This record gives sequence, C-alpha cells and structure tokens, in this order.
Amino acid sequence: ATWQGHEFDDLSTPLEQMNPDQLDTEQWVDAAVAMGARYVLMVAKHVGGFCWWPTRTTDYSVASIPWRKGKGDVMADLRTSCDRRGLPLGVYLSPCDVKHGAGVGGRCANPAAQAAYDRVFRQQLTELLDRYGPMVEIWFDGSSITPVDDILDRYAGQAVVFQGPRATIRWNGNEEGLTPYPSWPTVWKSDRDTGVATALHSDPDGDTWLPIECDFPIRKQFWFWMPNAEASVRSLEELVQIYYGSVGRGAQMVMNLTPDTTGLIAQPDFDRAADFGGEIRRRFGQSVADTKGAGDVVELRFDGPRKVDHVVLMEDTAGGARVREYAVEGMIGGAWRP
Repeated sequence: ATWQGHEFDDLSTPLEQMNPDQLDTEQWVDAAVAMGARYVLMVAKHVGGFCWWPTRTTDYSVASIPWRKGKGDVMADLRTSCDRRGLPLGVYLSPCDVKHGAGVGGRCANPAAQAAYDRVFRQQLTELLDRYGPMVEIWFDGSSITPVDDILDRYAGQAVVFQGPRATIRWNGNEEGLTPYPSWPTVWKSDRDTGVATALHSDPDGDTWLPIECDFPIRKQFWFWMPNAEASVRSLEELVQIYYGSVGRGAQMVMNLTPDTTGLIAQPDFDRAADFGGEIRRRFGQSVADTKGAGDVVELRFDGPRKVDHVVLMEDTAGGARVREYAVEGMIGGAWRP
C-alpha cells in the first residue's frame, strides 16, 4: 500500500519495484524510545497478504523483492533492534488476506478454500511466534475464525491478544485514539466471546476483564505512508489530548508510525513523535508528591503551599475495578474545596 499511495493493497505493485534500500529497524526503535513507547507492535502482514518475513506459505513476501537480494527479514531485524534497546515486541497478523481470498476474519468463500487458508494462516502464525518470539501482544484485526488456540498456548501463553475468540484486550471503537469516559475495564463474557467487543461494551459490573486499546495513526486518516502528505502529521497538542483521552481514561495508547518507500520513518513523523514523548515526560516525569492508601479517603500532604495542575489517580486492580467514582478536594485557605 505504501508503494501504491493508498490505504489498501490492491495487488497491483510489481514486486521488483519494492526496494526499501534504507530500511533500518534501529531508526524505528529510536522513534519508539523517543516517544516513550513501552513496546513495539509490528504489522507483519496487512490485509493485502504481503508478508514482511520470509514465510514458507507464499511467494508474496519480502523474499520476492530486490531488497537485500531477497534475503531480507524485517521481523528478524526488528527483534534484534528491540532486544538491543530492551523493548518487548508484538505482532499484527491480519486474518483478512486478499492474496489468498480470505475476507474479514479470515473467512473464505467455501469449505475447501477455508481449509486451505486455515493451513496457511496457522503456518504463518507459527512461524512468527516460533522464530521471532516471545511476543508481548498479538493482533488479529477484525477477529479470526481460524482455530489457533493450540498455537497460542504453545508459543504465546503470556501474550495479550487483540480480537478473536482468545481476546484479552479490546478496541476502543474508533481510529482517533480516544476512548469514551468512563471506560470500564470489564465487560460481560457474552460480549467478549464475540471477539469484537469495543469500549461501548464496557460495564462496571461485567464479569470479564478486557482492557481497552486505542490505536491511531500519527498522520490523520493515513495508516500507510503517502507522498506529499506531511501536512497530515498531527500537532503536538493533538497528540497530548489523545494521550489524555486514552491513557488518561485507563486505556492503552498505540500510535502508528509508518516507514516510507525507502524503509525509514519520515523525519516529520519521527520528530513529532519525539516531541510528544518529551512533552509527556515534562508533564508527568516527576510528581510534586505522591501517596497511596486504602479506604474511603486518601490524603496527600505537602511541606507547604504548592501549585497542583494535574492529579493522577490509579487503582490497584488486583481485585478488579472496584472504585466507581473519585472526588478530589484541596485544602485552600484552611477549608476543603472540590
């Protein structure tokens, strides 16, 4: 899609034209560290079906392009770069695969095609988890009907799973990085079992723990690199507001940075991600004071009058999400005020 200049691979690009000869996963991880990321999530295969690792399942892969004379392996490079910087790695493997005739969820036109694609998808997942693991997160975008429980149990028992029958996290429901408020971390099991629960299914009384993840592209509306689209890079203030609307509401924020046709993350995107990380560290890197406690009231004491412009509240969720509402008061002029 990056070479085609639009959002979905239409299989029109001759593979001999794809040569990201400057591709550098060290630069990618530099961007992740600069923005303050806690892990990296690699889109190893999107809906077109092109695989960025040398898979045995298809010739529609990195092994069929001129880059490194067909010997390149982006997943291996990224695993090495992440390990060097101490960042966990996750992987996105699209169940939808246009090249193999699989629609949303990996659904095919007839039983014979379904069986054939199930073998392909299972092999691809096994390769990714076996060769490049351990993985901290696995994305099955749009859910998946291919049975993979045995593969997950064998290779990725500790990974969080996005969508599908084994989901342990869920989507916020939009691509703007914002989750509704409040967004409870629990849902009912019947909603979880659909594999596509969103933030709208949140229920404080739900019986199943299913935290929310908020994904969005740093370029408005563009998940893949587009030429002459630098103006679409979100502003620093917009990124900070997204942080408040995701992390600030108890969810996980995932920001998409996409390389261009050279294989590098474009400099405007890199710089904005770094600025964002710096601003979050400036605002939240050092607290004025902190405390913890149990019961109905927790007091935070200062050594004298202090200006407070942010309050960060966190609940110990080992016993579930039990707090339904907070009230924050400050002692001003000898009296407690909201």
